Amino acid sequence: METIIRLIHNRIFLILLLVSNFLGTIYGYWWYGGQLAQTEWYFYPFVPDSPTATLFLSILIVLILAGKKWGLVDALAFTTLIKYGVWAVVMNLLTFMETGFISWIGLMLIASHSIMAVQAILFLPHLEIKMSHFYITAVWLFHNDIIDYVYGQYPVYGSLSQYAEHIGYFAFWLSVFVLVLLHQLVPKRNN
Repeated sequence: METIIRLIHNRIFLILLLVSNFLGTIYGYWWYGGQLAQTEWYFYPFVPDSPTATLFLSILIVLILAGKKWGLVDALAFTTLIKYGVWAVVMNLLTFMETGFISWIGLMLIASHSIMAVQAILFLPHLEIKMSHFYITAVWLFHNDIIDYVYGQYPVYGSLSQYAEHIGYFAFWLSVFVLVLLHQLVPKRNN
């Protein structure tokens, strides 16, 4: 564990994580290109969930490297990395169970999204929030769930489309879960 804590404070390691997450963010936004092309502009911030999570992490790493803190970025990065990391892993595993086949892209998505969730935990020593950051993050997550499952802007997994209501319910409880983790694991400071 000490090795991991030393790594997460190592400038070179942080730069490598920044580069890899930033490249993953660009790839993620490209991945959503087809869906964004069919999406109304006002939904854009809420459609590409995973790349937005890694964008929050990239901003967090830049802040760490600059010796700055912004609790709202801490809260958004922590919760979205876990939520959308876990969500994508579960959706890809459910797709495999539904179709009996998993592609190399599905395996890549499982691996990369698992790493997203792990990174959220690894960055805990850097995180600190105010309660206002907690509340803003809660609004962001639940608003995003509504945009996804009320307005139909969720990522489409063809073989799972018949389960959209169940997936929306799962997404709601994932939001609750990550908010509980945020509240319990991330240190608070006075407003």
